[in-house]
Amino acid sequence: MSQNQLKEAFISNLNGTSLLEISVGLSLAPLCLLCRGLLLVLYHLHHGRPLSSRKHSLLLDFLVLVSPLLFSCTVLSPIIFSLPVILAAFCAAIFSRICSQRKQESRVPFGQVVKEFQQTSLDPEYIPAITVFRVYVNVLTSISILAVDFPQYPRRFAKAETYGTGVMDLGVGAFIFGNALVCPEVRQKSLVAQPKFSNLARQFFSVWPLVSLGVGRLLSVKSVGYHEHTSEYGVHWNFFFTVALVRLAASLLLAVFPKNKSWVMALTLAVLYQLVLNTTSLKMFLLHGSSGRDSRVGFLDANREGLLSLCGYLAIYLASVQVGLWLLGRRSSVRGWLGALRGLALAVLVLLLSLHVCQEHTDPVSRRMANLSFCLWVLAHCLMLFMFFVLTDLALVFTKLLVRGSSVPCCWNVVKPPHSSKKHGMEAVPEGREDNLPHLCLITAINKNQLLFFLLANVMTGAVNILVDTIHSKAAFTLCILHLYMFLNCLIMHILHAKNIVLKFW
Repeated sequence: MSQNQLKEAFISNLNGTSLLEISVGLSLAPLCLLCRGLLLVLYHLHHGRPLSSRKHSLLLDFLVLVSPLLFSCTVLSPIIFSLPVILAAFCAAIFSRICSQRKQESRVPFGQVVKEFQQTSLDPEYIPAITVFRVYVNVLTSISILAVDFPQYPRRFAKAETYGTGVMDLGVGAFIFGNALVCPEVRQKSLVAQPKFSNLARQFFSVWPLVSLGVGRLLSVKSVGYHEHTSEYGVHWNFFFTVALVRLAASLLLAVFPKNKSWVMALTLAVLYQLVLNTTSLKMFLLHGSSGRDSRVGFLDANREGLLSLCGYLAIYLASVQVGLWLLGRRSSVRGWLGALRGLALAVLVLLLSLHVCQEHTDPVSRRMANLSFCLWVLAHCLMLFMFFVLTDLALVFTKLLVRGSSVPCCWNVVKPPHSSKKHGMEAVPEGREDNLPHLCLITAINKNQLLFFLLANVMTGAVNILVDTIHSKAAFTLCILHLYMFLNCLIMHILHAKNIVLKFW
């Protein structure tokens, strides 16, 4: 077999991992975020000021927010169930140190802090968990697309061939989910009169970079003979085309039907698509081609996975629009967000129960088909991850109340409760205070140029695969390559953000 055939076989015929392992793994990113926030509060407690060094900030963010995820999906994957316990214990130790080292003269009784925490008002215009969710999906995707070509990346984490739940399968759906949370239909102010098809026109203009990237990837892959997994999207199709068409189709539907009923459209589309799969020959065509022997004759046959899975991805997008609209309902207090967490937990439970029923009576999860089970699985775990990030943000808000004046980038701005006493209560954090130091946050830096970050990751992944025999790499070499690859990408985002450069011209 040639080198390309070896690499293609290395990522083919896989079956994914368990739902439990993926659920446990989802807690790692929020715990890393919590650890970094607590370390920044502890630094402020010791020095009386926030961390101001750009170099030290970038190093801290990379070592705490990115590096643990690299280890967790490579050499530490055998102990993946122990990692959240270890990280949680480390966070608990930092929090305990913060509590014990607060200055005596500025201490507020713990019970008073708890009471004030429940009454705390939060900046209603900014939900940091949305930003963090989208950035971390991008970061985890960037790690996985290169790590999957190394033997240290467990095969159970890679994309499943037909049925199964791999980590990378979830990443594809989470990318769609994150895009829908910030789409124009969600961000648009309901009080402002907008032409009915204004969002559709805006989406037509905004998706051309995705189409261009899709064409560029197609041409580059074919021209250099780069290895590719045909059954993933087809011969000519790729994920850039999928995202572009899903956004356009969703904008068209939301221009015709009420956007606050987008969950109805999502459920109808996903159920009808599953019925068609089960009652017609569409499933056999999708899995085995028109000839029944995996033929690739004609455009539809050659790209059947990418074209037909659009139905499932569109359902995920529409359901995520409903989630985005619900999240942006004005919850400006900790108490309101604690209630929202209960709503999220209930939604996750209902989706997981529906997933169990669906897998028993229809089909198992299949990213290749983007069937009903896949849609339910993606939505359940995306909501679970988002819920973890909200919990992290609330924990950091509580910690900031313990140490007055401390700040954590990409965390909620705290607004003074209307009846709090300045003598015994917390001091308000001026609105935008934490945003005065945007260059100190790697998350903000990546968020400003997310498409560029993903594009650079794809380009560097291709370069590494062309230059390096990834399949036979040793663990130490693999870790060095992955850390260098991610650090270079993060460094470029950090420099662009420090210079206030946003490479977006559409």
